[in-house]
Amino acid sequence: MKKKIKTALISVSDKSNLKPLLNILKKNKIKIISSGGTYKEIKRLKFNCLEVSDFTNSPEILEGRVKTLHPKIHAGILNKREKKSHLKDLKNNGFENIDLVVVNFYPFENTLKKTKNHKKIIENIDVGGPTMVRSAAKNYNDVTVITSSDQYLELIEELKRFKGSTSLSFREKLSSIAFSETAYYDSVISDYFNKKTNTIFPKKKILHGNLTEQLRYGENPHQQSAIYSNSSNTYLKQIHGKQLSYNNYNDIFSALTISRSLPKGKGTVIVKHANPCGVSTKNDHLESYKSALSCDPVSAFGGIVSCNFKITKNLALELNKLFLEVIIANGFEGSAIKILKAKKNLRLIDGTNYTSEELLKFVSFNQNIMIQSEDLNLFSTKNFKIVSKRKPTSKQLKDLIFAFNVCRYVKSNAIVLASNETTVGIGSGQPSRLDSCQIAINKMKKFNLQNDNLVAASDAFFPFVDGIEKLVQSGVRAVIQPSGSIRDKEIINFANETDTVLVFSKTRHFRH
Repeated sequence: MKKKIKTALISVSDKSNLKPLLNILKKNKIKIISSGGTYKEIKRLKFNCLEVSDFTNSPEILEGRVKTLHPKIHAGILNKREKKSHLKDLKNNGFENIDLVVVNFYPFENTLKKTKNHKKIIENIDVGGPTMVRSAAKNYNDVTVITSSDQYLELIEELKRFKGSTSLSFREKLSSIAFSETAYYDSVISDYFNKKTNTIFPKKKILHGNLTEQLRYGENPHQQSAIYSNSSNTYLKQIHGKQLSYNNYNDIFSALTISRSLPKGKGTVIVKHANPCGVSTKNDHLESYKSALSCDPVSAFGGIVSCNFKITKNLALELNKLFLEVIIANGFEGSAIKILKAKKNLRLIDGTNYTSEELLKFVSFNQNIMIQSEDLNLFSTKNFKIVSKRKPTSKQLKDLIFAFNVCRYVKSNAIVLASNETTVGIGSGQPSRLDSCQIAINKMKKFNLQNDNLVAASDAFFPFVDGIEKLVQSGVRAVIQPSGSIRDKEIINFANETDTVLVFSKTRHFRH
């Protein structure tokens, strides 16, 4: 069902690309109504336009807060063209149809990025714009609604094709987009007020996101997938390689979360299936990568490497020796890019601008969403208590905190063996903590990484002595674990009997 456009109302914050739209409206002899800055811009572009206040015979009031909130505007948009009672109401009130609404909103989201001044933020909450858009979207049977300058070209083509009219399918599609725009806009405002009032878990939680990329498929080829971001992008810049997959992104975010928990400019993280299989924070970047790789070179094959620093030529040559899916870094030297681009499918990601500052983590199951604050706190010695008779050396304590930090990003039950700020064995994702201990020990022995400075971290307390006993028997000299077991005293006694350093954390760090 085609609908002729005779009158258009234009009120936009984004005034770019207006001229082509105005040209097609003029060509089809469409009357234009506008207000404020949009009216001035249309006149500057030398097109005829009627100001809203002249159209309604009602001046703008309250410093512009009220200008389009008028019965003549909304009756013109909302009336059903084929309903006699509606036509009668319009005629009795001297109102007329508005067939096209072109509106985009005050830039509330951008205002939040520019200022923390609450008064300025409040003044950038659009009221009239979303109200007109909702009215037009509701009455899509008769009215066309445009909410972005990105839609101008499509509208122009539609008007050309149907000689000044639009099709029902076109109007219905734009209506769907319009309701998404108003919902998104309100969700950003809702989120702002929740943060301002420190309401972490409101009665109704509204999530918003921008489509960043529609992925080839999900975890498996038969699953559909896309990635959304609260901002306009993920702050990850892909500079080479084939398109990222769902699994790639899952690993990338896991790797970056660990990388950003390490000292600035230090650390190599190797991830496979969202689990770290090697981490090192050695000062020398090349040695850092080699050490991380030595923890489990078999699992690293086909994995993801995240370097918390810029990749140089020498490191690129070393990285090129192993098959990897993705390499992430805080920038790449030109010579390094040239070397790594030799593998056409290898994804190179510049993560310089990525930060792990998200306050909440979301996990969904069917129609249910679980939300929790993310485990991003940086550790210091204040978080721990030495409970054994033997006290750790400064080097041991540093290794213990390093191991414990890595441990909280390993799927639970998690055990991490480390030495010289490098992982040497990781046991992950086992129902039994004892099994995780054995896996970590087996990994260490398999790759000949045993030494005299071995420490171990557990993401939760040992419920029985057997777990810590197995670690000490494998050569572990110091253990760090959360407290809280009814057998904590037994664990402490065992540590003292074996002259082992034991440090308790005040908090548990499961990662299911």
